[in-house]
Amino acid sequence: MSRLLIIGFIWLGCTVAWSILGSSLTVRSADTSTARSEEVHGLWGAPLHQQPPQAFYTVESIEKETRTVRREGEEPVTTTIAHRVSRDVEVPLEGSDLKADLELMHRRRGLMWFATYDLDFHGAYTFRNPTDQARDVIMRLALETASRTYDGLRIVDDQGKPIPFAIIGGMAQWQQPFEGRQERGVEVSFRTRGTGSWTYAAAPGSDEARNFRLRVTTNFPNVDFPVNSVSPSKHAATEGRWTGEWRFESLITSSPMGVQMPEKLNPGPLAARITFFAPVSLLFFFFVISMLAITSKRELHPMHYFLLGCAFFAFHLLFAYSVDHLALTWSFVVSAVVSMLLVVTYVRLFVGWRFALRKVAPVQLIYLVLFSASFFWTGFTGLAITIGAILTLFAVMQLTGRLDWTETFAKRAAERRPIPS
Repeated sequence: MSRLLIIGFIWLGCTVAWSILGSSLTVRSADTSTARSEEVHGLWGAPLHQQPPQAFYTVESIEKETRTVRREGEEPVTTTIAHRVSRDVEVPLEGSDLKADLELMHRRRGLMWFATYDLDFHGAYTFRNPTDQARDVIMRLALETASRTYDGLRIVDDQGKPIPFAIIGGMAQWQQPFEGRQERGVEVSFRTRGTGSWTYAAAPGSDEARNFRLRVTTNFPNVDFPVNSVSPSKHAATEGRWTGEWRFESLITSSPMGVQMPEKLNPGPLAARITFFAPVSLLFFFFVISMLAITSKRELHPMHYFLLGCAFFAFHLLFAYSVDHLALTWSFVVSAVVSMLLVVTYVRLFVGWRFALRKVAPVQLIYLVLFSASFFWTGFTGLAITIGAILTLFAVMQLTGRLDWTETFAKRAAERRPIPS
């Protein structure tokens, strides 16, 4: 029993060491994520939330205000004051035919990967004058100029003639004349960059989007969509690219439509998750090795377990600090090879090469390397570990099913008992 308590204390000490290492990785990743996100957003722009241009004309009217002044001992005096009031009247957007091409490029900063993209946008819009009178319509296109660059911003009318515009308050503003009930088109095109996602609000403020068509192409096939967004009417992936189309005759929604960029595995958070799981991996390893030692009639001292635990810890320590400098896969492979060499070359000194290579090495490969590798497949880690645990139970039950535990422990106790002089 005392040996089990000592081995349990060794396992607990390793658990504390892994908790400290995992916490360090979590803090490093969080600091890196915050600092690097600001850096990447400054270079490439934040997620882009795009809106259609707005159009309106100004109507001036005279409003009269009546004021009555009462003074003590005098008759009330009533005066009428006329005010000139300006009011903006919205010009409805009758149609949108949009094209967006997204080129994804993953960029690494420290322990984090960021999904950056180039956007090539072209939009053809149709507006209609809702009155019988000719109007000078003012149009505005919102631009996120705080941390974003726009290249080749071009605005042309329905005749293909460039329209001069001005940037006022983060908006591109221009003016077009409309005859009574006239429909006119305007085309907007530009190139910009962003990070993470691109969305387009077809009907901001729950307005109606009429005759709407948005076609999006990407240079990657595994497309996802932002939360609470409108799914495409149709989409398809071919030859490493993806094409999606949103088409609606009359759409009323406050939800945008767009694309979420695929994310790469971030080395920092992945290394932290593997490190926090390490005590479970070591527990399986100690359990199976002890069963193999019993069935092979070999004796392992608690110091053996201590040094084996240190060799396990070496994997996570090396992996945690090599992901800064090596590719994720290479960091994992190098760390696994180093740890297995430590274990095998150590175990062969007291149980021989045969036991070390045929029994200890496969057990370490399963419970350290394969269990840790399961974290590379997001969503399948729990299932992989569950299957591994069940197979472990099955193997141990088959291995020890014919073993007389009473006789085995009695013999081991007798062997440890000192011979009287």
